[in-house]
Amino acid sequence: MNGIRLRSARPLLAASVRPWAAALLAGCAVLVAVLGVLFAHQVTADWFDHAVDSPVIALFDGHHHIAWWLALPGTLIPAVVLSAVIAVACLLTGRRNGAVLAVAAVPVATGLSEALLKPLVHRTYLGQVTYPSGHTATVFALAATVTLLLLAPPPSPAAQAPRILISAVACALGVIVVIAVIGLQFHYFTDTVAGAAVGIGTVCGLALILDRPAVRRWLEIV
Repeated sequence: MNGIRLRSARPLLAASVRPWAAALLAGCAVLVAVLGVLFAHQVTADWFDHAVDSPVIALFDGHHHIAWWLALPGTLIPAVVLSAVIAVACLLTGRRNGAVLAVAAVPVATGLSEALLKPLVHRTYLGQVTYPSGHTATVFALAATVTLLLLAPPPSPAAQAPRILISAVACALGVIVVIAVIGLQFHYFTDTVAGAAVGIGTVCGLALILDRPAVRRWLEIV
């Protein structure tokens, strides 16, 4: 029991990493805000989005069923399942703060995207509000959660390579979802950039909150 409490008290971010997480959070917030101002109430792609999106759309022309499958990790049910798997793994290893992060990351990122930013910016694509991409925010919140949880030093040097591989796969999955939602004409490229920033920034912000001494003490007693 004492061992479990000791692990649960371990912060998500090492002291040396915390300033970088705060800087990344600030950078993500600035990026989302600046792009939001630039693209507010836009109804067509600008030259940059058109140049990036057109080849991707052409790639999936006549193959939308493939794009649908590739975009699936950014949808609700797979995201909930993956979040639950991460949370259970954290609980089994005594990392209650990691479990809370895993459970909260996707809902918070999705809420920011869908309930706050999309109505506020009101950028549209084929009549649908698109900024930022909720699919991308979801999958990058998951990828950032996995990466952050694997930042802690592994119990043995042999475990380092699998950790790097898992993080790389999670990030690659995010890139695949980005390509798919552009191919499906759900989003402009810059929507996905903002979505990734929302997902990553959300995880950084939650980790900083969960590492507050009062929150850590509360997690030890619940």
